[in-house]
This record gives sequence, structure tokens and C-alpha cells, in this order.
Amino acid sequence: MWIWVVAAVVVAVAVIVGVVFAVRGRSTPPVEAPPEEPQVEDEPQPEAPETAAAKAAPAAPAVETPEPVAGRLVRLRSRLARSNNALGKGLLALLASDRLDDDVWDEVEETLLTADVGMADTTAVVERLRERVKVLGTRDPEELRGLLKSELTAVLEPDLDRSIATASPSGEGPAVILMVGVNGSGKTTTCGRVARVLVAEGKNVVMGAADTFRAAAAEQLETWGARVGAKVVRRGEGADPASVAFDAVKAGAEDGADVVLVDTAGRLQNKSGLMDELGKVKRVIEKQGPVAETLLVLDATTGQNGLQQAKVFGEVVQVTGIVLTKLDGSAKGGIVIAVQRQLGVPVKLVGLGEGPDDLAPFEVGAFVDALVDGTES
Repeated sequence: MWIWVVAAVVVAVAVIVGVVFAVRGRSTPPVEAPPEEPQVEDEPQPEAPETAAAKAAPAAPAVETPEPVAGRLVRLRSRLARSNNALGKGLLALLASDRLDDDVWDEVEETLLTADVGMADTTAVVERLRERVKVLGTRDPEELRGLLKSELTAVLEPDLDRSIATASPSGEGPAVILMVGVNGSGKTTTCGRVARVLVAEGKNVVMGAADTFRAAAAEQLETWGARVGAKVVRRGEGADPASVAFDAVKAGAEDGADVVLVDTAGRLQNKSGLMDELGKVKRVIEKQGPVAETLLVLDATTGQNGLQQAKVFGEVVQVTGIVLTKLDGSAKGGIVIAVQRQLGVPVKLVGLGEGPDDLAPFEVGAFVDALVDGTES
């Protein structure tokens, strides 16, 4: 009997103890790890003025003041004479020969032909020179020099208008100048240099980068524009050149510009598609006003081949002036005569170096002096 009583008591105590621990387990919340303290970063220190300025956008390049245009050809005379000195000296040496017989005159003719003067003009110059020497009967070196200068001056037609158009033929809006020529002739560079010539004369210039077939053409033109404060209108590579030209003329009119220079494409002179494109550019421009000037850029070192290029461009647009580049190099001075006489278009500007202001208005007197006298004063 007592055994059963004791067993019952033990069981009761065990049940009570289990209940107590169960209640305590539910009422005691689980212990969580204390949250990590937030990491406090160092406050950024203000930049020094010098550091802030260094990270700022690069400043726009300073606008340059181009050199005066007047007298540039005289200043660059030594460069012109460098490649043409042999022509003048050779002719004078022949004319001063003891006997001016047919053989000597044949050599005079050969010298002019070698200088890229061209057959027709060479024949004309030699015939006139030969007649004048015979009539005057002179053998004096200075008189012969004067006769030679006179004949070369005459064939270059000094009375031709060699000014660059800076007024619209309609009298309204900017004067639009088309720059045409094959790639490699220095066309885009010449466009930038022409802008410098015009800015030096006090003109407000806008340029249109319509040579959209060359990726570097627009960037090149923008660099030239930034140097003289000239606005450049451009679009992406492969854009319609006529649209770029239209936008440039429109921007020039809105900005009150005096002149709009339009740089055109010139991949190859014998591609009819390119020529058609050039004609389209001209027609689109003329919806806003007439083109005042079309300057053909020719590499003087190409000699007679340059004439063929010029003739092709002349069939598409009415060329009004020639810009001869690289005349300070291996070019022969006679190309000036040949280009002008065969095309019936005046040479207006000549390139005589790689400097930004080494583009000079063509002056017949200074050119002939350099041709005949070389570097003499």
C-alpha cells in the first residue's frame, strides 16, 4: 500500500516540475546577438581649389589673331624661289648666250616645258620673247631680265580679279564659298586657312563640314575654327553633305556672318557619283541664295595631272578661283601659268608652307620676281 502511495507522489512531482520548465521556456525570449555598431566613415575632405580646377573641363583654346594678309607673298618669297630659282637662272643663262640661234631658243622652250608651263603658252612666250630680243638687238643681262619678266607677267594676266568674294551676289545674307578638290590636295586644311585669311580681314566666318565621307574632316575643321573663333556646323560621319551645307548657310544667315565656307568631299575626281553629289550640294545651297565663289584646291606638285582634275570639277560647278597648295615644295612655277591659262580662271591664293598663315594672296609681280630673280632682293 505504501509503495503505491510513494509512486503516485513521485509521478505528481515529476509532472509539476515539467510544467514549470515548459512555462519558463515559453516566457523567456530567445537571446539575440547584439546588433553591430554602424561603421562611421571618415567625412570627405573638401578639395583644395587647385585640385578642383584640375578636374574641371579643359578650357577652350585661346582665339588666335591671324597675321595680316597684305604682303604675305613677299614675306614668303624665299620659299617660292627655293623650288623655282633654277627656272629663272636657266632662262637668263640661255638668253645671255653668245649666239641666240635656233638651238638656244629650243633650249629656252624646253626649260619652260620642264617647268610645267604647257606647250601652247610656252610657244607663245618664246615667240614673243624671240621677236623682242631680235628687234631690240639687246644682249645686256639686265635688259634681258626685264624682257623675260615682262613676258611672264603678260602671260599671267595681272589685271584679273583675284579678290575673294566676301559679299553675296544677291546683296542679302552671307557670301557662300564652296571649297572643292580631290582628297590629298590639302582641301580641308586650305578651308581652315582661308578662314584665317578672312578673319584677318575682319570678316565673321562660319564653316560647314560637308565632307562627311572622311571621319577626320569635321574634327580637323573644328580645330581650325576654334583657333580663330569661327563656328563650325557639322553632323555625324556619313550624313548627307547637302544637308550639312544647307544647315551651315542657314546658321551663317542667323548669326549675321559675312562668309560661309563649305568644305566638300573629294574622294576621286573620276567618280560620277561624287560629282553628282557636289552638284546637289550647290543646288541645295542655292535654295537660300547664290554661291558667291567656288575655289578649286589643287596640289601644285601634281603638275599637268592637276589640270585634268580641275577640268572635271569645272564640268560640275563653275570654278571661279584656284588655290595652289604646296608651291614651296617640288612644284614647278610654270604650273601657275598652265592652270590659269588652260582653265581661264585666276589663281587667287597660293600655299607656301605648313604654317597656319602660310596661305598668301597671289600677286603676279611678286611671283615673277621670285621666279626670275630667285632670292635676290
